[in-house]
Amino acid sequence: MKLRMAGPGDGEALLSIYRPYIKTTVTFEYECPGLEEFQERIAHTLAAYPYLLAEEKGEVLGYAYGHRLAQRAAYDWSAELSIYLKENVRYGGLGAQLYGALMELLALQGVRTAFALVTDPNPASQRFHEKMGFHLSGIQHNAGYKNGHWLGVAIYERPVGHYTAQPGPVIPVWQLPQTQICQVLEQYSQY
Repeated sequence: MKLRMAGPGDGEALLSIYRPYIKTTVTFEYECPGLEEFQERIAHTLAAYPYLLAEEKGEVLGYAYGHRLAQRAAYDWSAELSIYLKENVRYGGLGAQLYGALMELLALQGVRTAFALVTDPNPASQRFHEKMGFHLSGIQHNAGYKNGHWLGVAIYERPVGHYTAQPGPVIPVWQLPQTQICQVLEQYSQY
């Protein structure tokens, strides 16, 4: 198992993992984006945040990334996390590897709090986030309508950094020393 930074060139492999989720309520997206749009999303994320993938013997098994929680400047030290895995590798610990590496990289960037927005109900994802040290901070009831149902959004949060009186700016992931990124990815590839 190897974790590495994804790039726009991985768009097709990542899109093949994401595509089956479109039929579910895991994502509120109704239509699957095309390859070009998906590649642009990856590039946009990588301008500031980590976008990780896990592969084994050249096969991409899952991915996770961080992105801005909201647009106002006061949110700069918070990030929202997303994760998608191939169905045949769920529940085997891969999600914990990806999330662990992602949160460690976010902490190195200066992010203080990680958030996950989980469709409610989604017991498997809710258990996963609780196992990863997140706690439920609230539910937005009837926030979205998909597949004939009104669905809520459970908001999970977890500290990933220290809360100082005067936080420094969050460092874009590409400005972190490459050796630090490699150490984190190697560490979480070992699990």
